[in-house]
Amino acid sequence: MESLLSIAVGILFATGIYMMLRRNLIKFIFGFMLMGNGINLLIFTVGRLTRGTAPIVPEELEYLDGSVIQDFANPLPQALILTAIVIGFGFVAFSLVLLYRTYTVEKSLDTDMLQESVLPEVTP
Repeated sequence: MESLLSIAVGILFATGIYMMLRRNLIKFIFGFMLMGNGINLLIFTVGRLTRGTAPIVPEELEYLDGSVIQDFANPLPQALILTAIVIGFGFVAFSLVLLYRTYTVEKSLDTDMLQESVLPEVTP
């Protein structure tokens, strides 16, 4: 299962980087979203995929050589991913509003055209 998820992470990263290298700002934002989803999936995969019990360890549980006898689910990757999803959603919403405003002012989302309209031409 981890090998399939690692392939999916690689595909998300490759597609995200490819889209972020395009000249269109909308493709850049979608590439950034794919990269964020790839990072979330990577954190989820690295946090071990266990179908253990709840992450509440009872006090009467016996330890064997300093380790817990039963497998417990790790809540930290889930909390990190949930936080990253909320922050990513806020970033995407802000970016889409910023893209809309850029398009209404400049009538283009091509980065080369935006750079030409913002930076003055320098003559030697």
